[in-house]
Amino acid sequence: MARQRPGFFTGLMAQQKPKYMWIGCSDSRVPANVIMGLDPGEVFVHRNIANVVVHSDLNALSTIQFAVDVIKVEHITVVGHYGCSGVQAALAGTRVGLADNWLRHIQDVRDRHKALLDAIPEARRRDALVELNAIEQVVNVCQTTVMIDAWARGQNVTVHGWVYGIHDGLLQNLQIGVSSLADLEAAYKTAIDAVTSVERA
Repeated sequence: MARQRPGFFTGLMAQQKPKYMWIGCSDSRVPANVIMGLDPGEVFVHRNIANVVVHSDLNALSTIQFAVDVIKVEHITVVGHYGCSGVQAALAGTRVGLADNWLRHIQDVRDRHKALLDAIPEARRRDALVELNAIEQVVNVCQTTVMIDAWARGQNVTVHGWVYGIHDGLLQNLQIGVSSLADLEAAYKTAIDAVTSVERA
């Protein structure tokens, strides 16, 4: 890298100023920088099993707060991925151990959208729950005190929902982009409707 791009590492030593935050899964096949085509220093990352954001998780909340209040990111992306083992375990009710307590949050999403999932062909249900989970986590991000306060002071930051396809390397836009609390309800409805009406690649 130093040969190809002289000064690259010297530049990294400066204070990071990324415009993007990625909240994604811990899965080793889902590297944020590579997927977004960005260099180190261009995306601020938080990862956990199945890209969950809950209001009791001080790790996630602190990372979001640092990204919004200190780094001043302009975009927060919640990114699920097709083939997510955590989502599959939650869908099937499979016991995996201590992580069952974490996956309960995804089971809550499953239960909230039971009628929708039951109406979807079984072969697509896991992918649909991946999408629904990412959408619900966007809502959770938007409802944090960090985002409420940022929007109240007029800060320009948008929360997006995406899904990454390990099978094809493509990012799918889940049709949810929220730039204020006033946008949330309509954006949420559009995204949920799209889960049943849009055929993903």
